[in-house]
Amino acid sequence: MPRRRRNDPAQYDDLADQWWPTHGRFAALHWLAEARARLIPAPPRTGAPLLDLACGGGLLARVLTGKLAGWRHIGVDLSSLALRQASDHGVEAVQADVTRLPFPDGKFSCVVAGEMFEHIEDLDAACTAIGRVLAPGGTLVIDTLADTLFCRIGLVRLAERLPGGPPPRIHDPRLLVSPDRLGAALDRYGIEMTVVGGLRPSLPDYVRWLVRQADSVRMVPTDSTAGVYQAVGTRRELR
Repeated sequence: MPRRRRNDPAQYDDLADQWWPTHGRFAALHWLAEARARLIPAPPRTGAPLLDLACGGGLLARVLTGKLAGWRHIGVDLSSLALRQASDHGVEAVQADVTRLPFPDGKFSCVVAGEMFEHIEDLDAACTAIGRVLAPGGTLVIDTLADTLFCRIGLVRLAERLPGGPPPRIHDPRLLVSPDRLGAALDRYGIEMTVVGGLRPSLPDYVRWLVRQADSVRMVPTDSTAGVYQAVGTRRELR
């Protein structure tokens, strides 16, 4: 596999066969998708469109069940190879840049931005695009990596060397975004953000996963937002 620069989107094509194996290089994204689903509201009606930004191989599809099953799952990503897998799992796949979304204004009552903002070069452009396509009163669901020393060292440099951690060089520490900075950027484009809290993997679950006695690791809520944090945004009503 070629050595890529940090945050190079081509890495996702290099790792295209790793999206769905539960012990593959994207294993932690499965765990985070399960935690993310806890923040997604029930659809206002069957067939309402949910926009999954930077959807990758469509891992969110596995957890849109029960009260969430009525969503029409539309996923956007840059990687055609990832989108092919998303499509195979029932996602309506659209190849596009998240800063230039090819959808009408106010189309979505729910937008999901899971593990996305820490990869964005132009934060304002992404927030502009989200604010445009999110319907008034709609919900934005977020999880991302905080801009902290703990995150830069622990969740990027060290975690890249651990089983289940992110693939090497997939993150660029300079792009990590603090809750305050993200909230301010979204507010400029009509979205009020509330931090829910942090997430960490369950240590007992992680040990069971390591020895192949479990296929997933539960992400445990924590008060600390120094690592992975979750937030929910609401699009202000138009006046």
